Amino acid sequence: MTSCVLVALYVNLLLCFPIRHSLSYTLSMPLLDGLFYSPSTEPFFSDAACVQSMLDFEAALANAEAKAGLIPSSASAAITANCRAELFDLNALVASAPQSANLAIPLIKQLTALVARQNAEAARFVHWGATSQDVIDTGLILQMRNALDPILSDLDSLCDALAKLANAHRNTPIVARTLLQQALPTSFGFIVAGWLDALLRHRYRLLALKSNSLVLQFGGAVGTLAALGTNGPVVARHLSEELSLPLPTAPWHSHRDRIAEIAASFGILSGSLAKIAHDLSLHMQTEIAELAEPSAPGRGGSSTMPHKQNPVACAAILAATARVPGLISTILSAMPQDHQRGLGNWHAEAPTLTEILRLSSGALHRLAVLAPNLQISTAQMRENLELTHGLIYAEAVSFALAEKLGRAAAHEKIEAACAVAIQSRRHLREVLSSQPEISANLSSSDFDSFFNPLNYLGSSSSFIDAILAENNSRKNPTQPAAKG
Repeated sequence: MTSCVLVALYVNLLLCFPIRHSLSYTLSMPLLDGLFYSPSTEPFFSDAACVQSMLDFEAALANAEAKAGLIPSSASAAITANCRAELFDLNALVASAPQSANLAIPLIKQLTALVARQNAEAARFVHWGATSQDVIDTGLILQMRNALDPILSDLDSLCDALAKLANAHRNTPIVARTLLQQALPTSFGFIVAGWLDALLRHRYRLLALKSNSLVLQFGGAVGTLAALGTNGPVVARHLSEELSLPLPTAPWHSHRDRIAEIAASFGILSGSLAKIAHDLSLHMQTEIAELAEPSAPGRGGSSTMPHKQNPVACAAILAATARVPGLISTILSAMPQDHQRGLGNWHAEAPTLTEILRLSSGALHRLAVLAPNLQISTAQMRENLELTHGLIYAEAVSFALAEKLGRAAAHEKIEAACAVAIQSRRHLREVLSSQPEISANLSSSDFDSFFNPLNYLGSSSSFIDAILAENNSRKNPTQPAAKG
């Protein structure tokens, strides 16, 4: 394909799908936003929210410096009064950003002009002692923190739904599958409890971000706050209080482990969400049919096959989470930043990090909506347990026979019996009962027990209890938080 043709195609795409300028650094196609993102967190990543978060920094900075006696209180009041996103020309910010390689410089110019119209003296103190990265980094952190509450709310809702399923189905037998093959019986409740256990660990990780990574950035030009003289630490303390952000030991302009930790925490969460959605979709396959998404007019249909009922929620979750690992790679690649301020790699972080959170929260929201409405076929679970004609119980028989004959001998005999059962297409119990050395050591009542899946669930119920107790401790603040 020639370069001219490629250019023509690109122009046509632009005409069909105009690029949306987004000050929240997103790279989205609005037509597909509903597929990938969550309505509960999207407001925190809008253009206005991005601008407002940076203005919140500027207002808090002015108030902090007034408290420290560095600027007049009248200047602080004038600056704060103009730190409102609706007063700003967003299109002008979009046009000016490429000339500065960031949004802070044109934003501060507009803010200074707004303040000057009301109080020329106050305009002198806009952004006093700060640097562009202070307002951009802290603004980004504020966006992350604000979005974290609805994210945790969705996570709590999902955990509650899974806890209810785990308890209700602790004794619902289902095939456990390893390497995509039937392995042993387990319970559906234990499978769900495993999902819940992972999500509880993610909850602790996200909560830890509030104190470990979602912290103030304020260091001035090179991180020393030299422009504020000896008042830097005092202003920083007041600023952290104004914004309700933890005050780090020192500014972190070119030390990006906190940004990487935020990205990694959400990346790991998205991986677990993908695992759950993948498990669900496998259980929903026609040949397995143990689970299904809820049906509704227009939901999950095919454009050509009238009979189809596709797992559309799982598809959306998997589509969103599949995009996250590459974004995590970008964040990690940006970590080695030059000297006291990175060139290019710092600029790559904000659009990448916001997209990681948007995709992760979108997948989480869809799973939180799906979980309580999951359609469960216990009858099909029972039917699938019998697909192998008893082979799934071979381990139970082998370990019981090992007590009489020794493990190696018992394993060899049961393995041979399994081969006969497969070749003759007979039930394993029938084959075992016909072999004198085995039937002499195991009674009919023994076989009744071996071929009942509820008798081979091991310690699953106690594991479920432990996971549910941990989930309950999340809702009861008087109990110590579990370690996960």
